[in-house]
Order: sequence, then structure tokens, then C-alpha cells
Amino acid sequence: MEHINGKLLKDMLASGMNNLSNHCAEVDALNVFPVPDGDTGTNMLLTVTNGVQEALNESSDSVGKICKTLSRGLLMGARGNSGVITSQIFRGFYQYCDGKDEISATQLAKAFLNGAKCAYKAVMRPVEGTILTVIREAAEYTYFYACKGEEKATDCVDVMRKMVEEAEGALNRTPDLLPVLKEVGVVDSGGKGLLVILEGFLSAMEGTVIQKDASAAVSAESAQTQIEGGEEEFGFCTEFILSLSEIGQKNFSEAGFAEQLSTIGNSIVCVQDEDIVKVHVHTLEPWTAIKMAKRQGRFMKLKIENMQEQHDNILEKENEAPVKEEAPVMEHKKYGIITVSPGEGITKMFKDLRVDIVVGGGQTMNPSTEDFVSAINSLNVDHVIILPNNSNIVMAANQAAMVCEDKDVHVLTTKTIPQGLSACILFNPEAEVEDNLAEMEDAISNCKSGEVTYAIKDTTYEGLEIKSGEYMGIFGKAIVVSVPDCLEATKQLMDKMLDEDSEIVTLIYGQDATEEQAQEIAEYIEENSDAEVEIHEGKQPVYSFIIGVE
Repeated sequence: MEHINGKLLKDMLASGMNNLSNHCAEVDALNVFPVPDGDTGTNMLLTVTNGVQEALNESSDSVGKICKTLSRGLLMGARGNSGVITSQIFRGFYQYCDGKDEISATQLAKAFLNGAKCAYKAVMRPVEGTILTVIREAAEYTYFYACKGEEKATDCVDVMRKMVEEAEGALNRTPDLLPVLKEVGVVDSGGKGLLVILEGFLSAMEGTVIQKDASAAVSAESAQTQIEGGEEEFGFCTEFILSLSEIGQKNFSEAGFAEQLSTIGNSIVCVQDEDIVKVHVHTLEPWTAIKMAKRQGRFMKLKIENMQEQHDNILEKENEAPVKEEAPVMEHKKYGIITVSPGEGITKMFKDLRVDIVVGGGQTMNPSTEDFVSAINSLNVDHVIILPNNSNIVMAANQAAMVCEDKDVHVLTTKTIPQGLSACILFNPEAEVEDNLAEMEDAISNCKSGEVTYAIKDTTYEGLEIKSGEYMGIFGKAIVVSVPDCLEATKQLMDKMLDEDSEIVTLIYGQDATEEQAQEIAEYIEENSDAEVEIHEGKQPVYSFIIGVE
């Protein structure tokens, strides 16, 4: 095969997307921390699905134009660090392919090499032993094989096969580069996700477009449901009737749209009658479903019903979103603050601290670049400040800031909820932007963060033996305690966090903790330190307690 044309490229993209879907749960399970928030596979799948579905709807057969559409879709749909890096890999791939109707074997190798370079540039402090290593080593090896040998490669399939072989080798070497991977006994999850995408590409080039495996899709869906709350159904019954646009009538596919919805929900019904489409889906992400549909036409009817009361905060966001376009323009002001919250109570805390927009998300629910872009564009302000409050959301926020280059957007690297709250407390709406950023950064650096959650598997982390079902105390980035009792774990965590300089403790209890338990922890803190304790009901999933110490 001497060239890849547009039709084959679309087959490759569909095959890669489906292969990732089939291995989504497996990638999610490659989690260094044994906590119930493994979401790398889910983030990559949602990212890739957003880009690939748009690429498959691209009317042009030009490789360059298909890659451009793919890159834009990946960029806007990117979730989590793995999703953002994936979007940057294919952004570099597109940059090389731009203007080309077909690509040769050597051009394929050069495109992947440019993708690796683009991904590295997007990360401020690249870490080896991650997806970055896998794409770099595979792309460099393939480039030298295809372009620097005695004879340049002419077979695209052969080049892709070398890419996959070296990606697998690089993935297997990641534990040698990151000791924590070797200790826990896993390879890098993002690198694994990339490998299965590349394997899907190769399969299509060899003549077999991988199809989505129903049993694997159900397993991935079940795993995500367990992470989100253990319910048999997703959280929101979303129904709408869509009037297809002219482009939508040309490109819409019942099966394709249902497959797209399957990445975020279940109980899917999709029926088309000429230019009218009726859709029903149970999902935790109704706004994502709505955004998928908006590309095809306009809504004639829309209904979202809450199936899990614990996610009321998401319902409010999603239910309001469809009519946002008709809302009056917001009053102009100097600042607008956007933050991320995983729970209804935490959302209220941020609102009380003058936050303008709270994006639903956090662990297991990473918002996309487009979620941040929409929030930024809805503000009528001179300066936008974004507080991601999670290390896996910072890159998506930064990517949104780059997309909105015509606006003054500042992303503060808050990696925890307590850091975000501390930064908001120090915000002064009357101060100059440089002074505000400096004060908020100072608050972030002076805030210690801790969390209590349960282990989902037996493992060893930095010499600490952890048993499935035990409660772990996490101080910063380290698991410092693992015991059978939640309150005991929290008390031992507090022993690690508190010192003679500690003045204020913010104790936020989640869905699986009670106010009485929080009071017991507060009494323990006051008995063993001079710090004052503020108790808040956060209603966050996964984490029994989120703790800030200043």
C-alpha cells in the first residue's frame, strides 16, 4: 500500500476509536493509586469519539481536511491530561498533513513524528514513562526506519506495523522509567490507550475495521457507573426531538449517532423519520449528549429528568444550558471566575465566594476543553480566572485559554478543592489583575490538602500495604495511611497534616459520610491542635472527606 487516502483514513479512525472503546475498562484499571477514580480510558474515549465522529462526517476525501476536522474535534472534546495529550498528538499529525490529499509511507512516519513533538511542546514539564514516551519512542523509531534507511519505505502498512511494534515495546518499558509503575505492577495507562488506538489503525490498513464489541462496551459502561455511584442506571433521563439541518440530513446516521451516545450513556433509543430524530438516553452527561445533537440541527423538544438526586448540581447546569443562547448578555464587570466542583455543597461554597461559573466535574468527571470555552465565552468581563481544582483538569483549562486567545484568561494551577477555595478567599474584585494573581497563588502555596477514600484493590504503594476495601488517607500526592475504618484513617491523616503552624482546617464531608462523623473528626482536631475547624457538607462522590489545612 503506497498511499493512505481519505476513505482509508476514516476507516483507520473508526477502527482506532472502536478498539479503544473495547479496551476502555482495561485502560481505566491501569491506575497507580488504588482509588475509585481510574478514568484515563474513559477520558481518552470521550476525547477520541468527539474528534473521530466529526472527522467521519467530514464531506471531503482529502486527508489534510479530514485531519483538520479531527484535530478540532479532539481539541474541543479533550478531557483529562491523557485526552489533551492525545489531542496534541493528532494536532501535530494534522499540521504535517495539511494540504495533502493523500500521504505516503514516509509522510505517515513524519506525521507521527510531528505529533510527538507537538505533544511534548504542550506539556510544561514532560514526564518520561508516560504516553509522551510511548509516542516519542514509537515515532522516532518509525521515522528512522521509514526515512533514514538505505531505502526509504514505500509500504504504509509496513510503516504502521513498525509504529505499533515500537509503541508496544515503549509501553512495556514505562515501568523502568517510572518506579511507581513498577511497584504497583502496571504499565502507563495513557500509553496503553494510545497503543490500542494505533492497533486499530493497523487493523484497518490490513483490511479489518475493528467493530465495537458489545460485551466490552457494557463492561466499560458498568465500570464507569460503579465509579460514579454504583447505580444500575445513569443519572439523567435525557430525551429530545431534533429537526435536522441541511448538513445533518446529509450526514446523520441512526446507528452512528447511537454509537456516539453509547460512549456516555445507556438505554439508548434513536429513531429517524426523514428530517426528524427522536432520541432517548440515560447518561451522567446530558449536556454532552445535547452538544452532540446540536451539530446536527435544532431542538424541537427537550426534557432532562434527574434519576440520581445526588447529581442535582449537574442537572441544574445541564438543564439550563440549552436556553443559555436566549439569556440576556451578562452585565460587564472587571473579573469573572470559573471553577470546577464535584459536589452540590462544594458548588455552593464557591458561589458564596464570588465564583461566576461552576463547571461540574472533578475525579471521574473531568470537563472538556469545550466546557471551559463555553464558560469563558459566556462571561462579559475584562479578565477571566480559571481554577481547575484537579491536576487532571489543568491541561484542559490551559487548552481552553489558548483557544480563547482573544480574551485575557488566566489559569491558576489549583490541583485540589481546598486550594481553589483558598484562592477564592484571597480574591479582591477591586485589585489589579497582577496583584490578584499573586495573592491567589500565595494562598494556593500555603494550603495543604488531604482526602479520604477507599481502596479498590490490594497493592503496595511506596512500601505501604493496602488492602481492597480499606480507607486511605491521601496527603498531597502520597497515600500515608490505609486502615479498615474511615474515621481512623481520617484521624491518622490529620496527624500527618497538622503542625504547630496550622490555624484553620476546612473539613468537607461527602456523600458517604455524615455530619456526626465530621463532628467527631473536628473534636479530634481541636483536642490535638490549636487549629479552628470549619465543617461543610460537600456532597462529593468518591471521597468521604476533603480536607484543607492553612
